[in-house]
Amino acid sequence: MTGKRKKIRTPLSVKFSEFYEEHGHVIKESLVALLICAVGDLCAGVILGKMTFFLETFPGLLVIIPGAIGMRGNIFGSFASRLSTNLHIGIISPEFEFSEQLNNNIYASFVLTMVLSIFLAIVSKVLCILLHQPSMELIDFMLICVIAGIISNLIMLPITMFVSFKSFEHGWDPDNITSPIIAAFGDLFTLPAIIASIFILQAMNFNILFKDIVLVIILVAVIVSFIYCYKLSYETNTILKQSTPVLLLCSFLGGAAGGILNSAVETLLTNPSLLTLLPLFSGESGSLISILGARLSSGLHSGLVEPFKKPEGEALSNFAISFILAIIVFPLIGLLAEGSSFALGVIGVGFDRIVEISTLSGVILVAIMVIIVYYVSITSYNNNLDPDNIVIPISTSITDSISSLVLISVSLLLLGVLI
Repeated sequence: MTGKRKKIRTPLSVKFSEFYEEHGHVIKESLVALLICAVGDLCAGVILGKMTFFLETFPGLLVIIPGAIGMRGNIFGSFASRLSTNLHIGIISPEFEFSEQLNNNIYASFVLTMVLSIFLAIVSKVLCILLHQPSMELIDFMLICVIAGIISNLIMLPITMFVSFKSFEHGWDPDNITSPIIAAFGDLFTLPAIIASIFILQAMNFNILFKDIVLVIILVAVIVSFIYCYKLSYETNTILKQSTPVLLLCSFLGGAAGGILNSAVETLLTNPSLLTLLPLFSGESGSLISILGARLSSGLHSGLVEPFKKPEGEALSNFAISFILAIIVFPLIGLLAEGSSFALGVIGVGFDRIVEISTLSGVILVAIMVIIVYYVSITSYNNNLDPDNIVIPISTSITDSISSLVLISVSLLLLGVLI
């Protein structure tokens, strides 16, 4: 009588050790980048806290801020993702040598920033009107957004190239490094750029017609630049054609995120450490998902990831990496948020509760977003759309909206149960 041969199961610890041995470098590189991003988000929160005067003097300014921060991350995250892909396949050299390919990417990113800045100004004004909130004039919205966009561009373009090229040059995968670091710099420099644009706007007030003339010149320059860039090359045409509608959608999603936050303003104000946690949680979530999006994009281009309806192989490995990073990062940012509140003498919700809130919210968010990002990636790829132009803007904007909803829902649940 022949007995059945027992199937020997590999212990979970052994499987994890094997997985970490293969993907440990990805986890380490991504973790360093996410921690840097956390510092940038914390600094952004401190700067925002010091902007009370500007928020009171320029009603409606707060509506611009989340959209402006998100726009920097979307545009330059996509720019970094395209650079990463081109570095991987050898189209661009990591030695700061300007080429047609690199120049096209720079020009397209600059034009997109200008177009989206104008659109963000219009959306912000319309939101204020629809919500019956006091707001400044449309011309002020537009000048602040465009001037801040120009200042941010002058800072973010060289930083994005430097981080992408240097990480690749030192043997690090730009997919694991650039998106979170670029997001951190975007968060850090967007608010000072907005403050600088306000001072420039105030300097224009010596003559009411001067602002109108400047705005007309800007609008004409943006329209001409967009048309020229659209016709410049196949590369710039593709970037503008694929990125513009996606980024317009992202602006609306940013408004939705603001609406979600506004609906829970009483809970946030009575639990100040949650206010500190919000930019940290949103920033880390967006950066983590950007890493996943960039890796899937490069994987699809290089053939490591197959665009199957059911994720498998390298795609599942990337999912696992995202969860490992989430389990490490989200408790840490909870501690950072509560620690910052404690250091500033603000009453928080307690270290134990905020770690529970941050960790549970992070795991739920990642579970939702890995599926969304995967199907956005393969759908764009299967429809001959470049995932570098589609995945990061859509995924980070959806993440911004969902992260606010998840964090507030979990906070209300846990605080309601535990209090």
